[in-house]
Amino acid sequence: MSAPIRLCCLASGGGRTILNIQDRIDAGILNAVIDSVIVSRPDITAIDRCIQRGLPVRTPSATVSIDEWVLSELCDLRPDLTCLCGYLRLLPIAPWMIGNVVNIHPALLPNFGGKGMHGQHVHEAVLASGRQKSGCTVHVVDAQYDHGPTILQRSCIVHRDDTPDSLAARVFEAECDAYPAAIQLIAEGRVRINQGPAEIAQPGERWPDAIGQPSR
Repeated sequence: MSAPIRLCCLASGGGRTILNIQDRIDAGILNAVIDSVIVSRPDITAIDRCIQRGLPVRTPSATVSIDEWVLSELCDLRPDLTCLCGYLRLLPIAPWMIGNVVNIHPALLPNFGGKGMHGQHVHEAVLASGRQKSGCTVHVVDAQYDHGPTILQRSCIVHRDDTPDSLAARVFEAECDAYPAAIQLIAEGRVRINQGPAEIAQPGERWPDAIGQPSR
């Protein structure tokens, strides 16, 4: 097995997505290590949860620009892959970060994405639309909200009696499978960016220009 892919996880909320990734690492399902967690605010639940799991957490000072501070921290860390885990800010993408940042969105993009479409807002919009299916999307991050090339999606049924909370719980179950699966594909060198969705190599094969590799 190759060396674990080095992750930096960014969060703005409870940190459940980070803990799920760590659960998969601990179970030996995901060949990765979370080198650091960066949070956008010093008062969020993710901080204590991640510290309790032994993960190093970096918190911002009130005297700095958040976006500049995050970029500075990432430049210092130089992770193999940056994972947005409920990170609610539009992350500026420096040249060295292109293809090196991924996100999970709680809907089937390109529907129900964009600025302000996060958390309950997404599930409320799905229910209002009358759609019979929802799910989640793991995608490469570019300069727009919820816009970069899709790596994979997982879907779930929308029930007639769903509330935003019940739908959110079912979508999160899909996320718990989708995000680690996408990160593992990247760790195996099987994801590259071309036109449209990301290209996925067959099992056992590696793209020479795969994203998220230590040589980047």
